[in-house]
Amino acid sequence: MLPIGDDNSARRTFPLVTYALIALNVLFFFVELGGGDAFIEQWAFVPSRFLANPAADFLTLFTSLFMHAGWFHLGGNMLYLWIFGDNVEDRFGHVKFIVFYLLCGLAATFAQLAFSMSSNIPNLGASGAIAGVLGAYILLFPQGRVRVLQGQQVVQVSALIVIGLWIVLQLFSSVGSIASTADTGGVAYMAHVGGFIAGLVFAFLFRGSAAPQNSQS
Repeated sequence: MLPIGDDNSARRTFPLVTYALIALNVLFFFVELGGGDAFIEQWAFVPSRFLANPAADFLTLFTSLFMHAGWFHLGGNMLYLWIFGDNVEDRFGHVKFIVFYLLCGLAATFAQLAFSMSSNIPNLGASGAIAGVLGAYILLFPQGRVRVLQGQQVVQVSALIVIGLWIVLQLFSSVGSIASTADTGGVAYMAHVGGFIAGLVFAFLFRGSAAPQNSQS
């Protein structure tokens, strides 16, 4: 069951930020591939290193949000950002959406940090920020439906089912990637949890000042 899109007929604005984030993630991944392990070590978020010198490692709070563990990790994340990000961006507006996205990413990173303070393992990925987008989508569009490719047919299913599928994808995203060994720590589950909860909280706060929208997407 592969999600391929949703109904954007009620969308009022062009999702400039969502598309820019996708482009940045893809571009950063190619730079990451070219830079190899040295690039990952320098720009991924390492909990113990950050706590030892937060000022020197401050930028990794943000650069790590645009790095990925492999093609499967990147593709799954960008697919879900493309499907759900535009709806949330449309509701919040461009500026508030980028602020929301980064806040969710930071919340995800600090949630993981709280459970791995002594870890020397690089943390990387947009999954925490995207978990926040999915949390916001559930709150803002509880009746949303998504088109999925099931076999040779395209069917409409509840967005809740598709978001559940994303969670399953995260469980397998480490296969065949740099996160697949014990040395790199696998999937940062607490980052996903922290990002999702942050998405719910920030969406509740942000939607109070967002322009009303009459129909669901």
